[in-house]
Amino acid sequence: MSAPTTPRPTLSPTVPRTTTGTAGTRRGLILDWRVRFAILSVVWGFSFLLIKVGTEAYAPFQVALGRVLFGALALVSVLLVRREPLPRGLRTWGHLGVAALLLNTAPFSLFAYAELSIPSSLAGICNATSPLWGMALSLVALSEDRPTRRRVAGLGLGFLGVLTVLGAWQGFSGVDAKGTAFALLASLCYPVGWIYVRRTLAGTPGSPVALTGGQLMVSTLQLALVSALFTAAPTSFPLWPTLSVIALGALGTGMALQMQYGLVSEIGPTTAQMVTYFIPVIATTAGVLVLGEQLHWNTPVGAAIVLAGAALTQTRPGARGPA
Repeated sequence: MSAPTTPRPTLSPTVPRTTTGTAGTRRGLILDWRVRFAILSVVWGFSFLLIKVGTEAYAPFQVALGRVLFGALALVSVLLVRREPLPRGLRTWGHLGVAALLLNTAPFSLFAYAELSIPSSLAGICNATSPLWGMALSLVALSEDRPTRRRVAGLGLGFLGVLTVLGAWQGFSGVDAKGTAFALLASLCYPVGWIYVRRTLAGTPGSPVALTGGQLMVSTLQLALVSALFTAAPTSFPLWPTLSVIALGALGTGMALQMQYGLVSEIGPTTAQMVTYFIPVIATTAGVLVLGEQLHWNTPVGAAIVLAGAALTQTRPGARGPA
């Protein structure tokens, strides 16, 4: 529910907007990037609602398993249509196994467990702290990522926002500490996984879709084993929870990642990753309107502070949007 989870090999240059002929016709058949950006924001924002509904009938590990299974099926279907192979080499698959654990198996399971006791809106806001964790970790793990006053200020502002969301001045009363900790830990998994991927899989042959498809396949095996060991097989398959898990995987994990890669190649990673800042807004709106979750003033105020801090941590001198 964030930026793409595998390193991007060299992508084809974006076709200029003034291009005519076959390429221009092909682009004319594709939805405008702003429309796809909005769709992606909604899909990822509603993912937390789908997790909540899924846990009404299935164990958290089973929700996570269904998510990666249907996500893998969606991406493998794309690869079959493209006649594109999966990644090769034991070394590559070994690194994909670690990436799957950090970027799919662990965070997807943690978010599902978190939503047993916290609102989906709070889980969505916790997800928005990933850029903050990422900035803090990158200062230690990535030597080329130097701190700046603006980025350090953004880090401090972001965690002030987290304290606001949790109502720190009230002693965190009314907040389930365990569920919130799970959600924050899930958010921490993403930047840890990104750093690992950046160090081990950057430049690996294969498209982002092939790498992510392989990653989700490995995560499916991991979660199938964990689910078999620690959960009992479901005795029934209620309609809405089942549809929620299918949609969470096929749309929120499979289709959404494919759409995100398209946006990155067309408008660049800086603008494409701004989708992260819309997810908690949509997650909160969906939780309140659809699930009837309560919303106190400190939740949207704190979320806005978190997003402002996250935005500051992502700024770099000379950064520019799409032309």
